[in-house]
Amino acid sequence: MKDRFSKFFTPKRILLAVVFFCVVLTATSFFTDKLITPLRNAFSYIVVPIQNGINSIGSVLVDNDNKKKTIEELQAQNKELESELESLKAENEALKGDEDELSTLRNFYSMESQLASYTKVGARVIGTTSTNWNQSFTIDQGSKNGIKVDMNVITDKGLVGIVTEVYDSYSVVTTMIADNSNVSAMDERTKDLCIVEGDITLMDSGIVKLSRIKTNAQMQSGDKVVTSNISSKYLPGLLVGYVKDITTDDSGLSKSGNLIPAADFDHLTDVIVITTTKEQLTNG
Repeated sequence: MKDRFSKFFTPKRILLAVVFFCVVLTATSFFTDKLITPLRNAFSYIVVPIQNGINSIGSVLVDNDNKKKTIEELQAQNKELESELESLKAENEALKGDEDELSTLRNFYSMESQLASYTKVGARVIGTTSTNWNQSFTIDQGSKNGIKVDMNVITDKGLVGIVTEVYDSYSVVTTMIADNSNVSAMDERTKDLCIVEGDITLMDSGIVKLSRIKTNAQMQSGDKVVTSNISSKYLPGLLVGYVKDITTDDSGLSKSGNLIPAADFDHLTDVIVITTTKEQLTNG
């Protein structure tokens, strides 16, 4: 039996069988590919677009979701920034108020140093005696508080006017910028003398006139003007205002100009009355 098996499965026959098997496999693979490839192609024509569409829809949904999240995040950040901005505005207003208060205190300190030898009384503006606050006004201090006629009235910024009428519990102050008001003054830098004159035609412009300035005076724009030593009613050295402009008169014999008052006459609420008068200072 073994010999018969050996004779049948000779090397030659085995080789032929292997070759035949390879041919069959090759042919089967060829015909299978021929059949399957069209089906695969047809399937891809149908399935691939659907799959791409699904992928596109998925991408759009993901993008929209991301955009929605981004918008919500931006809105939240915007609200946060608005809240921070409001906080900063509030802080800025507080700082501005502190700065204004500090400036006022600094001005009062400077004035207090300058007027340390004078006695003073604080007063509140309670009304006006004319149609224009810039002409005259009343204060809540009178004779019972030691107020007298010709006492100088100031603010932390500068000269306001002079007491012209006194009653028991209130007084009337005529401002230095009132029409026909005259203040003997001088340039603090050059010591040039001048007269500060109230003028109703200039009142609305917030300026007053400077007159009787010598032609050789060196006064110029921006200079400080203070009350002079020769004034009969005003104490010396009180800040009156700042030179706006200076021109030579047509006659060529003198100069004149305009002055911006140091005190804010449009917002007078509190003033200081210097209870020492020029007469008392002069007579000792």
